[in-house]
Amino acid sequence: MTSKIKVLIVDDSAVMRQALSQLLGADPMIEVVGTAADPYVAANRIRQVVPDVITLDVEMPRMDGLTFLRKLMAQHPIPVVIISSLTAAGTESAIKALEYGAVDIFTKPSLGDTRQFVQEAGAMLCEAIKGAAQARLRRRPGAAP
Repeated sequence: MTSKIKVLIVDDSAVMRQALSQLLGADPMIEVVGTAADPYVAANRIRQVVPDVITLDVEMPRMDGLTFLRKLMAQHPIPVVIISSLTAAGTESAIKALEYGAVDIFTKPSLGDTRQFVQEAGAMLCEAIKGAAQARLRRRPGAAP
């Protein structure tokens, strides 16, 4: 039997963390091993739970997700799926996220029903997590600030 894909959810919204935890946790191939409300908490959780994949919001307190992504890819590359209202296709944030090493990007509504977003994007998000777990990343030394 193959082990489950361990996922860490990083988002400042408690509602989004809970909704993503329920959605991803319902997939038999995915295990949510933790959540974090900001990148500093996430850095500690990464050392504790060693996730296979991280979901990451962009707009968060104390450090934005793109800065955290750059630091993560320079120091300890882990596949990252961005889930943010700031990363619609073609936006500067989306382009930077991909440049910095994100494996996939989902755009959540800036104002709206989080649960509806999770229901509508749920199957695609689970598949993106599974695909991200297969990604082979390398350190990006030039990515660190």
